[in-house]
Amino acid sequence: MNASPAPAPLGSPTPPGSRRVSINTAFPDPALLDLPWHIPLEEWPPEVLAAYPRGISRHVVRFAHVGSTVVAVKETTPHYSQREYGLLRRLLRMGTPSVTPDAVVTNRFTEEGEPLPAALVTDHLSFSLPYRAIFEQVPSPQTVELLVDALASLIVQLHLSGFYWGDVSLSNTLFRRDAGHFAAYLVDAETGEIHNELSRGQREYDIELARTNVAGEVMDLLAGEHMQRRLEEVGLTPENVDPFDISDRLVSTYTSLWEELTAEESFALDERWRVQARVERLNELGFDVEEASLESDDSGQVHLRPRVVEPGHHSRRLLHLTGLDTHENQARRILTDISQFGQALYPGLPEDLTAQLWMREIFVPIMEAVPAEMRRKLESAEIVHEVLEHRWFMSEKAGKDIPTGKAVTDYVQSQLAKRPDEKDIF
Repeated sequence: MNASPAPAPLGSPTPPGSRRVSINTAFPDPALLDLPWHIPLEEWPPEVLAAYPRGISRHVVRFAHVGSTVVAVKETTPHYSQREYGLLRRLLRMGTPSVTPDAVVTNRFTEEGEPLPAALVTDHLSFSLPYRAIFEQVPSPQTVELLVDALASLIVQLHLSGFYWGDVSLSNTLFRRDAGHFAAYLVDAETGEIHNELSRGQREYDIELARTNVAGEVMDLLAGEHMQRRLEEVGLTPENVDPFDISDRLVSTYTSLWEELTAEESFALDERWRVQARVERLNELGFDVEEASLESDDSGQVHLRPRVVEPGHHSRRLLHLTGLDTHENQARRILTDISQFGQALYPGLPEDLTAQLWMREIFVPIMEAVPAEMRRKLESAEIVHEVLEHRWFMSEKAGKDIPTGKAVTDYVQSQLAKRPDEKDIF
């Protein structure tokens, strides 16, 4: 989509009052033209802005309303906006967890004819939060550990796809809740590069940069007076969170996951069961083996090396069974409940039929019991996960099974009602 009037004669100034602008997009939306592109982004009026929490950025970034949706707008140069837009488009096609690019806006001028920076427009990632907002909600060492675990998993997925980030940090990442854990999404791809395969040096540089950046971000987070007060409220001090231990955890988590996903394994011909065992271990980690090399040598040894591994094993399986689009840990939790539900009430029934009965008798009643105005607080799968956890704690306390209906009513009143709306946080 290109939206611009006929250009002025070469060398002539842009006339005052002009709204000249060019919008290049794969998702044409005329509502983009309604944004005040003739005004510097940091001066945009409140009526067009959405007051979402923002991470730290070297650029000016704002969230804005475009029709019924919300987008993130970042001012940068025409070159970098086009380059990042292209990278994000390629990551989107590869299914890598990242924000969706909407448009590149160039030929921006003030009403006086002064040039303005180009802008990159991306979709706001619903139910996502920057790491500072999450830690402020739940200030604990475990929260930071879960965040860096999610970041480590994201880096592994990016490296497997051939993406060199070049600026790994918590600030360049958004997080969604995932059944007691977090799922991480790349936000800033400005310094990234896509290759057929990354060298060991590229991977190591990325992960060492992550180690440095994460330690610095955690130190900066703990230094804030507001955060120190929040820690005191829960009986903690900044000394309870060691930034270097946290950054070391990121590296060790990345290293162990990368090794499990890519390392060659050797075994004797009469140990062929280890092939399936390796596949099952990868499935448990949430990955499918799309392609592997299996070679035998003169000594009778068999060498197995995964060549292409695809994340999302549990979420794809749950999507096939129920149509629910979830994160990996949410899918794992729901699949466990479906299995337990079937064993208790419908033993011997095929898994697909058990899943449909679970949807009818568990999922739908839970969501119907949640008031419509509260369904924006968390994603549906996260609400269901929390209800199942709440039911377990209630049953343990009572010493007997608590019906799901009673558990969801208590959960809504005692837990969900107190939560902020994470789909739209104003």
